[in-house]
Amino acid sequence: MPELHIEPLAEPLWPLLNKFYRSHNSPMKALKGGRLWVAREGEIVAGLCLTPVVGGQWLTGVFVAPAYRGRGLAARLILTAVAACEGTVWLLCHPDLEGLYQRMGFTQDTLLPQSLSERLVRYKRNKPMIAMGLDRLVRSTSDNV
Repeated sequence: MPELHIEPLAEPLWPLLNKFYRSHNSPMKALKGGRLWVAREGEIVAGLCLTPVVGGQWLTGVFVAPAYRGRGLAARLILTAVAACEGTVWLLCHPDLEGLYQRMGFTQDTLLPQSLSERLVRYKRNKPMIAMGLDRLVRSTSDNV
């Protein structure tokens, strides 16, 4: 059985993530201008997209193949992908997912950039949504004195 690898997806391979989403009837799509991350066990079994926004990154497209759910793979993928991010990592999700993201350190106590705030307003017209953020600011040791 192949070993599980979590890694950024090289740009020429980006269509593979969209193919993965489609194969599971997911409406998710990889965003142009983003950085795609995948978990592979031979083939892609999970993916996400980090897109630069003012002050940080926007996390979208988190999807784990049904056969791989319940193993903590989403958390491993997200935490690996955001490890090198500076600023805040924001996401917009259904309120039912709040606990999952809270366990990774995300909180609703976040100030959204205008572009995401406007998206949240639009999305909330059709379904319940919340915004969460994870502060990834790198602080120098002089800030802690």
